[in-house]
Amino acid sequence: MLVAGLLVGPLFTAAYLVEGAFRGHGYDPLRHPVSSLALGPHGWEQIVTFVVCGLLTVLFAVGLRRSLRGGAGALVVPLLVGVWGVALVGAGVFVTDPIGGYPTAASPVTWHGRLHDVAFSLPGFLALTLVMLIAGVVFARRRSGWFAVYSVLSGLTFAAFFVFATMGFSGADPWVSVGGLWQRLCVSVGWLWLFALAAKRRATTD
Repeated sequence: MLVAGLLVGPLFTAAYLVEGAFRGHGYDPLRHPVSSLALGPHGWEQIVTFVVCGLLTVLFAVGLRRSLRGGAGALVVPLLVGVWGVALVGAGVFVTDPIGGYPTAASPVTWHGRLHDVAFSLPGFLALTLVMLIAGVVFARRRSGWFAVYSVLSGLTFAAFFVFATMGFSGADPWVSVGGLWQRLCVSVGWLWLFALAAKRRATTD
């Protein structure tokens, strides 16, 4: 189960990079969010990516719970990682609305688009931010100082990049043309932290 934590980040990243490179038809990875890849004729590819990676993340959360056993963070850290996984599945099932002119200039507000944003995307990003910050305290108590510091720095960076991306997607200058870039930097920080967490738990028995 911990291996799932090593695989899911690279899989998610490779999928959206390949899909974005070949999408065309007005899609700009620097401007548009990863979720927008779920729109259009080939949107099923990103939908599958969301669902598969979400399930892998939940599987990793279960393995993490078993790995941490008792002690500091044994429940809250796996729980919040699991919330991120469920959010990914929900983001795939409930497709986003058009953003930034892709795939259409019209931007209708749909029930599934609202669920995508409010019920899954926002809670997922919040959960991943919180788990990194909480892990800073948890691993300090578990006498893993370097990972505690890395977790806090990752959480702060993740939150800042998320704010920049959100400002871009809302149309605020000068962020609007690089909202997609900030989002990709944001999720990269998160996936890298999850990879490091999985690698640490596989290498330790504390």
